[in-house]
Amino acid sequence: MSIESLLTTKVIEAVKQCYDADVDKDKVQLQATRKEFAGDLTVVVFPFTRFSKKSPEETGKELGGYLKQHIEEIKDYNVVKGFLNIEISAAYWVGVLNEVAQDPKYGYVHENSGHSYMIEYSSPNTNKPLHLGHIRNNLLGWSVSEIQKANGHEVRMVNLVNDRGIHICKSMIAWKKFANGATPESTGTKGDHFVGDYYVRFDKEYKAEIKALMEKEGMEEEEAKKKAPILLEAQEMLRKWEAGDEETVSLWRTMNDWVLKGFDETYRLMGVGFDKVYFESQTYKKGRDIVLKGLADGVLYRKETGSVWADLTGDGLDHKLLLRDDGTSVYMTQDIGTAYERFNEFDMDEMIYVVGNEQNYHFQVLSLICGKLGFPWADKIKHLSYGMVELPEGKMKSREGTVVDADDLMAEMIDTARETSQELGKLDGYSEAEAEEVYRKVALGALKYFILKVDPKKTMMFNPKESIDFNGNTGPFIQYTYARIQSVLRKAADAGASPLSADTHIQLSEKEQNLIKLVAKLPDVVKEAGTTYSPALLANYAYDLAKEFNQFYHDFSILKEENEALRNFRLLLAKQCGEAIKNAMGMLGIEMPERM
Repeated sequence: MSIESLLTTKVIEAVKQCYDADVDKDKVQLQATRKEFAGDLTVVVFPFTRFSKKSPEETGKELGGYLKQHIEEIKDYNVVKGFLNIEISAAYWVGVLNEVAQDPKYGYVHENSGHSYMIEYSSPNTNKPLHLGHIRNNLLGWSVSEIQKANGHEVRMVNLVNDRGIHICKSMIAWKKFANGATPESTGTKGDHFVGDYYVRFDKEYKAEIKALMEKEGMEEEEAKKKAPILLEAQEMLRKWEAGDEETVSLWRTMNDWVLKGFDETYRLMGVGFDKVYFESQTYKKGRDIVLKGLADGVLYRKETGSVWADLTGDGLDHKLLLRDDGTSVYMTQDIGTAYERFNEFDMDEMIYVVGNEQNYHFQVLSLICGKLGFPWADKIKHLSYGMVELPEGKMKSREGTVVDADDLMAEMIDTARETSQELGKLDGYSEAEAEEVYRKVALGALKYFILKVDPKKTMMFNPKESIDFNGNTGPFIQYTYARIQSVLRKAADAGASPLSADTHIQLSEKEQNLIKLVAKLPDVVKEAGTTYSPALLANYAYDLAKEFNQFYHDFSILKEENEALRNFRLLLAKQCGEAIKNAMGMLGIEMPERM
């Protein structure tokens, strides 16, 4: 039983014995003692004065006396106004450390919770490479999945590739018109970058045609946008694709394959993966069938132009398009089809979509329409909405080719890690292969930590150079702390010291006791991170623990401590700090170098 549970039970018992009153568990308020007062846990006394008929101070003293007499782990207590501060014995905290040391996967729930999730993330379009926004999406989706697994939940990690639609046709038309048969192989270009270049080329030609129509034909801008020949060609290509035109489908397959191979390379370097990949091209027809059935059942309606809509005005929203005038599908249509297939295939408790906050309306509507269509799983659809990633120079635009490419960014991060490490001389004596592996871990650790330490709901500013600093709240600082701990443990092992437990009779300093408390807090942080879908809680926990350890390391001897029992305790404490950091960072997808 944890000290919190024991204290809660005994407070209820104390109120009964002292004042002959029964109190519910939720009336016992416990909180961490404020730093300016002696103690570890504080009991809020005010709720019990109605039974004692005494002042908060007197009530606190009576309850404190009872608790000290009946809980051997209590060393002392003091009362400040209506707050009873409890000081826990050093022996208890050493016992906690020994208990933690028995679990190599401390922080992880080892029993299955019986709760299941499907978590969709990445969801790229096959008309361009992944960019910085996708990096936040992938890292967030992967980390949230790992955190849910750590909480004992069953998790399926999935990707939905948006491989059809007008945006795909734009790249295809531009390739047909301007590539002269070039391929990724013939140009030595990564497949997703190759296709993305033609998406940018389409936009350039489209804007030129709009300008020409306005200047030569006297059209208004909105009319010119609709009548630009290259856009009309892309729209015709989409109709051909949906009609199964052999030549169009063949080109679509070829270009999609180029992009998907490129994506796989990016995912591997990023360190993310999926249990299953869905393709919009395989689910949109199911969505269209469901929409047409909803139309036949009177749930949806058709306009005179032929388009199909959902009326959501009764829910405080507007009318939502589901099929265009020409019968082609929209994103919502395929999302309905994909959700239907997923819930038929897996009976999960929650389907979480990791998608930026600009799509809040979309997922609100998706759940509403699925409910109107009679699907019992409609309320299991959840949207993990996150803020955009911005750069010091402003927002990114894919069409204009002003995005920060994911591959380029990761390569630049590795270069920066190499330069920084070489300047500091941290990897002197390493072989080239060993050093390169550390550069990779540090670079990706810096990138992942910088992005995941921010609350997902917040828009964030990404600064690559700031992220890779070896000081401050950064991934490399935490990695360096872990490597420092491993160095101490290696030296101890060489000297024949590798403690498995610590003597409970030693005296602890406040810093040592606080470190044990921080280590022991990991399961609670993992639980809260799972409940709130916020990896930021784990990131900042790892930083706090690394920072506290470094202060302890600066102030106290470990290997040179002459008292053997105290030396063994500090070695075990260092080891468990390292394990807690490694486990917390592991849930963020960040690898810990053993040496730096």
